[in-house]
Amino acid sequence: KPHFLTTILICSTFKNQLERGFEAMSQIYPARLRKLTMKDLDAVTEIDYSLLGAERKRYWEEKIQLTESSAVPSLAAEVDGKMVGFILGRASGGEYSIPGNFGWIDTLGVIKEYQKKGIARLLFRQMLDMFKAVGVDTVYVFVNWKDWDLLQFFDKMGFSRGDMINLELKI
Repeated sequence: KPHFLTTILICSTFKNQLERGFEAMSQIYPARLRKLTMKDLDAVTEIDYSLLGAERKRYWEEKIQLTESSAVPSLAAEVDGKMVGFILGRASGGEYSIPGNFGWIDTLGVIKEYQKKGIARLLFRQMLDMFKAVGVDTVYVFVNWKDWDLLQFFDKMGFSRGDMINLELKI
């Protein structure tokens, strides 16, 4: 595990880099990755609406607000100045009686015409690097069992079925 001071310096470096943004190459498009902020609320809401067909602005406002102060910032991907994708995640410890430091991928969204072109992979890999920098050793994500594209994506990223299960009670 990284030394505490090293972790702070690494996270500070990531945050400074993300404030300015940096260029990365997806399979097809040169993309600019940067920290996701409240200024991105409308773009996130539009991407979400284009994917799910529901307008959830208040939901995204709360989510973005929660992640803005996180040790691991959420990310936006831009192509030609247009936001085409985002990833929200956070680092935690001790929740759900899980020992150790772990990360959660909350949401990954990429505009349909930019899917399967490496944008999601860029966002995920950058988040994974930031998780590692703060000592995260396991990453969790909840995926709808019927969302085959997302299940395939996370499988390609190295995820496997974990020990936790999702229980549900309809009332």
